[in-house]
Amino acid sequence: MKFSELDLRPEILKALTNMGYQDLTPIQEKTFSPILSGRDLLARAETGSGKTAACSIPLVQMIDPSLNAIQALILVPTRELALQYVEEIDKISRLTDVVPFAIFGGFSMEIQKAKLRDRVHILVATPGRLIDFLCHTTSIKLSCVRTLILDEADEMLKMGFIEDMDFIMSCLIHEHQTLFFAATMPEKINRLVRAYLKEPVRVELNKERVAPQSLVHHFQYTGRRDRLNALIAYLKREKISQAIIFCNSRHCGEKLIRELKGRFKSIGYIHGGLEQSRRTSIFERFRRNKITFMVATDLAGRGLDFSHVSHVINYDYPCGLEAYTNRTGRTGRMGRSGIAMTFVTNQELKVLKSLFTTNRIDPVWHGNIPNLRAAPKHNGRLDGKKYFKKRSRPVPQSRILSNNRNNPIRGERWER
Repeated sequence: MKFSELDLRPEILKALTNMGYQDLTPIQEKTFSPILSGRDLLARAETGSGKTAACSIPLVQMIDPSLNAIQALILVPTRELALQYVEEIDKISRLTDVVPFAIFGGFSMEIQKAKLRDRVHILVATPGRLIDFLCHTTSIKLSCVRTLILDEADEMLKMGFIEDMDFIMSCLIHEHQTLFFAATMPEKINRLVRAYLKEPVRVELNKERVAPQSLVHHFQYTGRRDRLNALIAYLKREKISQAIIFCNSRHCGEKLIRELKGRFKSIGYIHGGLEQSRRTSIFERFRRNKITFMVATDLAGRGLDFSHVSHVINYDYPCGLEAYTNRTGRTGRMGRSGIAMTFVTNQELKVLKSLFTTNRIDPVWHGNIPNLRAAPKHNGRLDGKKYFKKRSRPVPQSRILSNNRNNPIRGERWER
């Protein structure tokens, strides 16, 4: 189906044409009608499938610009995703009088207050900063909110925002529409669905395929001491327009960026410990293709859309199946081709079998192919049992990725 076939306002259609939007993605086709009809919605689709536009376009269509009030509230887990959301809505609404705005931590509340007092129709917010406003100021009134959206709802649960979401939803005591968007559907979401959604329309596309079909999965088996040289050789021989290189901790990222800066010119490093202005600057430079290689912790692994990214590289093996999906989803988005390269050591052989099976991956190997049959079947956890023939004793727990004290899931969990 084409956007021109929808009963959208002419100014919205013109903006979509200017953006190059012609055909609806499957998630957009399935969700537009229930959103526009006011139904509650629980939507799951693979990363990079167009969920942001699936939410944003109907919202702009439903807003009444003559009413100077917040009519739609969008909750997102990170500051960068909030900025991306508001930029997308701004492009869609450019020829209308609809005004979007984003609030998040690391930026002056006084400036945000001034904008909120002026004119805002669609508010995008991280949970922590929204609660700051609700508890300590009178700048935000939610009584006119007609639609509440939780985007990356599964990620917010993983980051520990469930109590924040409960509090925010308790502030919306009037009748309103609630939309949940996510790439995965963990069990905890069911509690929120039962509590806050009324007879929701359920859309679950590509339930068995969590990775885009246009994404090719490459792997290289290497020793941990040889991994840096393997990465450098790969970056030099591959034709890369842009790449995100993921590490599991800030410490690892800092070590890697020091090694790469002496060999590559256009390189940057992003992590949750940076000031918001610095983070925003780096993301904008990367989005404008001013940075070719960006070393990153999992801060950049969820929801963000970088159209020029041709490669995602897992220098450190991801901490779990969802982390692999979230990282590699930064390329191969919206039907574009992409390559995900993952460096694998002995330590990861056991979980690799589970990754291939669960995500239905047909791996492309560089160099030697490890004997995965030597590793016992993955039992859902990364433990210390002997699983490689050459290893004479169990792996010390301190070396297990999922228990690493520098795990970014713990170190960078809170966004305000």
